[in-house]
Amino acid sequence: MSRPEPVALDGGPLLSAIVDCNPVATFVLNAQGQVTHWNRACELLTCVPASDVLGTTRAWTAFYESARPVLAELVLAAQRDEGEVLELAPLYYSRFQPSVTVSGGVEAEDFFPRMAPDGRWLSFTAAPLFNAANQLCGAIETLQDVTERHLADEALHDSRNYLAQIVDGGAVATFVIDWHHIVTHWNRACEALTGMPARDVLGTQQQWRAFYDAPRPVMADIVLDGAHENAVSTYYHGKYRPSSVIKGGFEAEDFFPAFGESGRWVFFTAAPLRNAAGQVVGAVETLQDVSRRKRAEIALRKSEERYRLISQLDALTQLFNSRHLHEQLGREIERAQRYARPLSLMMIDADHFKRVNDTYGHLKGDSVLQTLAHTLRECLRASDTAFRYGGEEFVALMPETVLATALVVAERLRQQFAALALDMGGSQPLHCTISIGVAELTAEDTAHTLLQRADQAAYKAKAKGRNRVERA
Repeated sequence: MSRPEPVALDGGPLLSAIVDCNPVATFVLNAQGQVTHWNRACELLTCVPASDVLGTTRAWTAFYESARPVLAELVLAAQRDEGEVLELAPLYYSRFQPSVTVSGGVEAEDFFPRMAPDGRWLSFTAAPLFNAANQLCGAIETLQDVTERHLADEALHDSRNYLAQIVDGGAVATFVIDWHHIVTHWNRACEALTGMPARDVLGTQQQWRAFYDAPRPVMADIVLDGAHENAVSTYYHGKYRPSSVIKGGFEAEDFFPAFGESGRWVFFTAAPLRNAAGQVVGAVETLQDVSRRKRAEIALRKSEERYRLISQLDALTQLFNSRHLHEQLGREIERAQRYARPLSLMMIDADHFKRVNDTYGHLKGDSVLQTLAHTLRECLRASDTAFRYGGEEFVALMPETVLATALVVAERLRQQFAALALDMGGSQPLHCTISIGVAELTAEDTAHTLLQRADQAAYKAKAKGRNRVERA
């Protein structure tokens, strides 16, 4: 079937040939609004034959259920009345804009439910036509099916909305940054944990404000920049480890004093986000409040430390007990012998202590031992350690100390304790004394022989009248 002849319009056969050969759906109106051209592409797009509209003002039948101006007619009217394009707003709302290429032209996009079973999205452009005398002689309108693109845009929009809902609805505090380090997501759990509203950080590069007092990268920033371990270590030294789940991800644990009333311990992970081509396009960081677990761990460590310390202390004097002496003495002897360093040991025995207990009672006797322990601590140096060996016997372990120096310390201890006036509840104070044996470690010594030699020296001091210092 031959195509109908187009209605005459300035431009003649050349214009007709251009329009008809155009692969883009195109129709032309004359100055009176009659359809002069309706090309084959327009027939295929609208399913309206040219014969139904050529020579008529019924171009609208291809697009609408009832009569209303098509975009080309509105452009004609705007040119004829010297009106503004904005006057098209009642019909096209925000779906149109002035053409960036054609003076007086208008571009729009709209959905047409009558086209195809599920309707079509069309992008259409209308522009005025002028003759050689620059007189308005008609208008041209082109139409393109953009349904697939529009559906893809909707799918992308839905996908982004879906992602936003997943992130926002998650119970784990989460935020996302894009390639430019700009925050794109900051969920409600993140608001609750950090105390930072989403509105204060979305669209900014100020995610650091939720965590730190001054600008610095957060873990997600470091991961986005290609996170080498030395870069992570710069900011999270000793607190991080590479993720065992996500390549290029890291996890860390730190204390944030600004969170909550008394600060919070947070376990956080950061991982890169990649597009379909595997390129990094952003990063996601999740945060979990582990304060309860962390504080329980700290309390447990303190409890264990207290228990360990209690197990090493003598309850009466608060000096280390004999069990800890044997542990410490073995280590000190090994170190001294390995590095050929001096080590001395004092054995201290309270003189006539049974007489004190028998005369004043065990409570007063205990107070004498406590006073002796206090005096021993005062006389020893920071590097020395005092122990209650048993009953009224005490030991002082003196690393890096030769015998001559140990004898000087022992004599000072003997004199200081003997000078004390002890209140025993009577009218006269009591003066107690101690006998001290001092031994220096030899190459042949063991812990047993060193203690034995110091004990024999203390026994010799007692045999010589007590209240004296003897060397082994």
